Amino acid sequence: MTTESRSRPDTPTLAEDLLLLLFQPRSGTIAGENTLFYVLGGAVLADLALGEHLSTAGQGQVRSVADHPPTDGLLRPAWDYLAEKPRGVQTVLAAIGPTLREPLLERLIGRGDVDQERRKVLGLFPTIALREGTTGRRAHLLADVRQVLVDGRQPSTRVAALAALLSASGTLPQFDREIPWTSAVISRARAFEQGDWGATATAEAVTRTMTAALINSATAVITATSGH
Repeated sequence: MTTESRSRPDTPTLAEDLLLLLFQPRSGTIAGENTLFYVLGGAVLADLALGEHLSTAGQGQVRSVADHPPTDGLLRPAWDYLAEKPRGVQTVLAAIGPTLREPLLERLIGRGDVDQERRKVLGLFPTIALREGTTGRRAHLLADVRQVLVDGRQPSTRVAALAALLSASGTLPQFDREIPWTSAVISRARAFEQGDWGATATAEAVTRTMTAALINSATAVITATSGH
């Protein structure tokens, strides 16, 4: 067991849940690999915003809230990076995103949400394939996002962030069997990308607004990069 596995918090990060949603059980692959590090980086920023570890610094920049680091070791590097000085979202995503995939996948495997299966290609070459675990968490997350995008249910802040990031990844058409790719779904998904998350409790409003703004900024970066 690695140090990361031992220190893994009980509550999954937003980035873990997003990677789990992007995992495609039928093929054993991760959807949206071409923009994955931007999307996962956006999820880390959103998690920091939800935990009130970030604040805005003007001119589209964000910075760490002094003396309020996250306890999760996976989120700490991003907080440390922003503690040095305020930075733009695009700069942050490029700096923190590329190293996220492997530790996040390791956590999903450690939780049992994803399993590893040893196989041989052509009966000769050993390889490790990924398959869905037995926790049922992916199905639960997918149901939450479906209720928001298909049924129009008012989301929690966390589910709104997941829906926005999933839409920003450009992979929603691949979920057509579970989330029909209709004009209504496309419209709702785009609204989440742009930060329109609907009504919310007053106590949550500032945090939710900042999180939505961060994801909106991350979406602009992802869209410009992928061209979708």
